[in-house]
Amino acid sequence: MTYIPRKEAVLMLEDGTFFRGLSIGKAGTTGGELCFNTGMTGYQEIYTDPSYFGQIVLNTNAHIGNYGTLPEEVESASVKISGLIVKTFAEVYSRSSSQESLQKYLERAGIIGISNLDTRALVRHVRSKGAMNAVISSEYLDSSALASVLAEIPDMNGLELASSVSTKVPYFVGSEAATFKVAVMDYGIKTSILHHLASRSCYCKVFPSRTPFEEVKAWNPDGYFISNGPGDPAVMTYAVETVKQMLASDVPLFGICLGHQLLALACNIPTYKMHHGHRGLNHPVKNLISGKCEITSQNHGFSVNIEDVQKNENVILTHINLNDNTVEGIKLKNKKAFSVQYHPESAPGPHDSRYLFDEFIEMMTKK
Repeated sequence: MTYIPRKEAVLMLEDGTFFRGLSIGKAGTTGGELCFNTGMTGYQEIYTDPSYFGQIVLNTNAHIGNYGTLPEEVESASVKISGLIVKTFAEVYSRSSSQESLQKYLERAGIIGISNLDTRALVRHVRSKGAMNAVISSEYLDSSALASVLAEIPDMNGLELASSVSTKVPYFVGSEAATFKVAVMDYGIKTSILHHLASRSCYCKVFPSRTPFEEVKAWNPDGYFISNGPGDPAVMTYAVETVKQMLASDVPLFGICLGHQLLALACNIPTYKMHHGHRGLNHPVKNLISGKCEITSQNHGFSVNIEDVQKNENVILTHINLNDNTVEGIKLKNKKAFSVQYHPESAPGPHDSRYLFDEFIEMMTKK
């Protein structure tokens, strides 16, 4: 394999913190909110997860790209991240089944990134100072030019992004002869979630984010699924209203990640932007109903206010994060509805939480 000389690149955070490294992917300039993911594997699934739309991803694992890429290891139709930061970028991959290097994959997707910088120092900085916007460039190497680019990047707080990644037209997943019909609201759905529903005899109709409830209801589903997605849930008033109408219809409802936050908002429980969020495959969560703990896959920068959950007479706190005691799951007392903050489809991630799909199936069975 011929090694391609890589250009100098720089990373600058909105607080002025500056790093130098080498360009990966496409040459150019990009910006977004900087966040880090602690997963040891699954970089292709991470990059194609619509929940990362508008964000620069920092992989904390020291080696990225070493097993190449495969077309089937994607969670959406395209790469969704705004940029990429890694420590050591592998130009050679060892997995014999891989079809393309990560470099070629990123080039084709138009993704700009940087490698060969101190990612440990960068993660410590974000954990200390909080999530913030950043810019990567192999074009502009001085701080004044980068500051101008940074000034144009919107704050994630108050940003509605779900409609940007949602499907534009409805589509179907699964067999028409399946036992259950599930209406899926696409606020940034991952492909693996749909596969898990289809494998449990669900025929899924995936609706665009702003589809009126009456149109969704007209399909006569056995259950509603509220998907993950990017952006600030508090500004998604259209989606909150849809969830309220779904609850009023008394049809079983299951939400994950952004869908979890929308269910909380529909119950008048506020959300807030976290200091630096949860992103990785090793987050410990306790199921307060069963008493069991599970290791979970997570990707979110917003959370549900625990005090308001505990004060709400119609809502039960079902799961809690064992690292920081944030809300990881709720269930409604007076409705057939529940949600979790993490990703039970576990792509990538451990399989501890896949039982939640079975609980949704059981809820539809008893409808």
